Amino acid sequence: MNIVLLEPEIPYNTGNIGRTCTATGTSLHLIEPLGFSLSDKMVKRAGMDYWDRLDLHVYRDYNEFLERNPGAKIYYATTKSRTLYTDVRYEPDCFIMFGKESAGIPEEILVKNPDTCVRIPMNEQIRSLNLSNAAAIVLYEALRQNDFNGMELAGHLHRLSWDM
Repeated sequence: MNIVLLEPEIPYNTGNIGRTCTATGTSLHLIEPLGFSLSDKMVKRAGMDYWDRLDLHVYRDYNEFLERNPGAKIYYATTKSRTLYTDVRYEPDCFIMFGKESAGIPEEILVKNPDTCVRIPMNEQIRSLNLSNAAAIVLYEALRQNDFNGMELAGHLHRLSWDM
């Protein structure tokens, strides 16, 4: 799986998403310009001590992202889609893109990809969800559809045993 952030602006969100990606074995793709430096302590703090294990890819712009990932199946998460994120079948190697916090994915990109735009339902009074929450919601649905492949499915107690 792959999460793509197009021009993210808030370091805490990117750090949280990076931590989620590390926990799920998902690659994180960042498309510049970024609203912060990747060395920013807020990114690292939100990503905790997992940031160095993150499979991170950075691109100078959207065109470079497309060039370096030819033929990629990309789902575009947007509040403007008519298709719910639960109504598509995510491939194990797909890319799920999210736009910047202040504006989302540009409509010029969305109108060229109407069949792969997805949305998370919410009350009409709310403009959008927090970026890191939205990424986790859609990513975990995609992982669920792929049977959480390669992930630990059973929890383990630290001090005690479930067989008490």
